[in-house]
Formats: sequence, C-alpha cells, structure tokens
Amino acid sequence: MWNRLLQNHYFIMKILAKYTHFRWLPSCRCLQFQLNLPPSDYLYGQSKGKITLEAWQNLEKLRSALGMAIGVALFSLILVISFVSPIYSLSSNYYDKTCPDAELIIANAVKNAAVKDKTVPAALLRMHFHDCFIRGCDASVLLNSKGSDKAEKDGPPNVSLHAFYVIDNAKKDLEAFCPGVVSCADILALAARDSVALSGGPTWDVPKGRKDGRTSKASETAQLPAPVFNISQLEQSFSQRGLSMEDLVALSGGHTLGFSHCSSFEGRIRNFNAVHDVDPSMHPSLAASLRGVCPSKNRAKNAGTAMDPSSTTFDNTYYKLILQGKGLFSSDQALLAATNTKGLVEKFAGSHEEFADAFVKSMIKMSSITGGEEVRKDCRVVN
Repeated sequence: MWNRLLQNHYFIMKILAKYTHFRWLPSCRCLQFQLNLPPSDYLYGQSKGKITLEAWQNLEKLRSALGMAIGVALFSLILVISFVSPIYSLSSNYYDKTCPDAELIIANAVKNAAVKDKTVPAALLRMHFHDCFIRGCDASVLLNSKGSDKAEKDGPPNVSLHAFYVIDNAKKDLEAFCPGVVSCADILALAARDSVALSGGPTWDVPKGRKDGRTSKASETAQLPAPVFNISQLEQSFSQRGLSMEDLVALSGGHTLGFSHCSSFEGRIRNFNAVHDVDPSMHPSLAASLRGVCPSKNRAKNAGTAMDPSSTTFDNTYYKLILQGKGLFSSDQALLAATNTKGLVEKFAGSHEEFADAFVKSMIKMSSITGGEEVRKDCRVVN
C-alpha cells in the first residue's frame, strides 16, 4: 500500500494541498490541520491533527537535504498516516469512567425492541454497515433531511432502512445518565454488535470513541455496494475503504439476517439478458419460488423474501446456499467468481466458528473507519 502511495506522491500532494487547511495555534506553538476529502478523490475521509512548528521545520530541512521528490514523498506519508489515524483513538474502555453503564443501556434498548419486532437486529446491522461505508462510521445515516437537502437515510439504497427509533431510545436513556458523552456513532456500532449476539451470533469488545458527523447527503449513497455488483465491483468498493477480500466475504455473511424486497433481485428472475430469462447461476427451484413471490403483475406491497430460511438466526446458512446456487443477490453469488473468495465461501460454509471469527475481525475493522466531529445531543440533528 505505502509503495503505491509513494509512487503517486505528486498526485497525493495535489489532493492534500487542495483539501487540507492549516491554522496556527499559539497555545501549543503548533499548526493544526484539518483534512476533508470528498468521496470522488483517490483518498477519502476526514482527519484532524496537529504538527508542531519544530517538527514542521525539521520536515522542511529533511526535504531540502534529501531532495524534492523524496521529501515530498515522506511528507505525503506522514500526512497520510495522520489521515488513516485520526487525532482521537478508539478503545474498548473509552466510557469506563464517563459512562460506565453505556453498553448495558444500549443492549437493553436493542433487546426491548427486538422482543417486540424480530426484524430489528437485521435492521440495525444493515444500518451500521450503510453508515460506515459513507464518510466512515459517523452516524451520518441517522441524520434527518432538511427540506431539499436530502440526507443519507432518504437515498435510494436506504429508504428501506428502519428501526431508527431504537437508536433514539438508547440515546434518550444515555442522556439521562451521562449527558453529552456517548456518541450516536458508538451507539449504532454497539447496537449492531448486540443485534448479532441476540440473533445467536458471536459477541465482541467494540472499540469506542467515535464522533458524530455533521454532513449527510443522499447522493453519496451511490457509493454503497449494490446487490447487482460483480466481484470486481465488490473488490473495488471494499478496497477503497481499506477492507480486504476476506472482509468482503465475511461481512457479506451479515445477509444471513433479514429480508429483501423484490426490486433487489428481480433482474435475476426475469428478463435477465438477451439469451436467458433467468440468471443461469441461480438454482431453478429458487428462481421459480421467487417468481411466485414477486409476480410481474398484481404484486403485494413490499413483497419480498427472507435472505435465507433462518433469517432471524445468525449462522453460516448463507454460505451453504451460495454453494447451491441459491444466493439471493447477484453480489452474493458473485463470491464464487474468484478463486480466493470462493475458497472463503467454502471455508465458512464448512465451519460456523471460522465464519464467526472472521466476521468479528472484519466488523471491528470496518467499524474503526472513523470520521466524525462531535457528540450529538439528538441523533437525528447536528448540534
């Protein structure tokens, strides 16, 4: 990764120069920098940090001594490292002193909602994933639209998201015990973990300390990996966020929970292409079943199907179905299109424990993509 960045240092510096803003702070005799990169650029995200005047001068001396190319490359590397590691860091014990009951309060909110509505765990897991893939895990998906300024939750891929009230309830309870302390981004990350555990899946220590973002744009939901993506598109989408092919396969296993509307897979069951009416990679029995659930005429409102037969239980059935040609989305079945991802599908299909371990590692990795600025008082609006 670093070799690639250094080879492209001129391009990186052009981006950094365009989007980095510096401010002199007399209190610490240092330069404060803030980097905000839009999603269309080579790098993406937000970072804040400080560099002392002495360090800056040393960098200038180093650049002069080593020559422009090497100096610029080193400076690029330093700023990129700062970008990847924001000024605030995540830790498992982040709220131990400021809000020791935070995790219990959130877990109770999730449990109380899930008892009344079995779709809540899948909804919260999906919500967290959609949040992290746009501007990092900053709870931007929770923000409401303002007039014509449509927020992420009103973007086409997100209109079916629900259970926002669970996060609201948790936030309300937290504000009563420790006001202004726990971020909405952390609430969502913990709620996703609790949702998996409540569904019979693994649990894990969630690193905490995320901040909430102040920007949410419906147009940016186009960055989310789509159900029609092929393996190349999936790899690109995940790699742009620092996630590997193993992360791709492991996190796709989240599809073991939940429900899908017909629109997400209809292109596979009729008018697939000029040669085939039905996607040939789909098992005929599944195609026939889905065509019955999603008729071309007189379709029931919100018609669709469970992601797998055990859609409220976190298990490895998802991978077993893919091997049978019964993956619901094109993006699910596409995991067999590459040797490395196919091998992972086979491994996870053969061992629930292997899947669970990989899923936990990838969830921690994904949920550590940060980018917020504040701790909201209300998860639906900025402070």
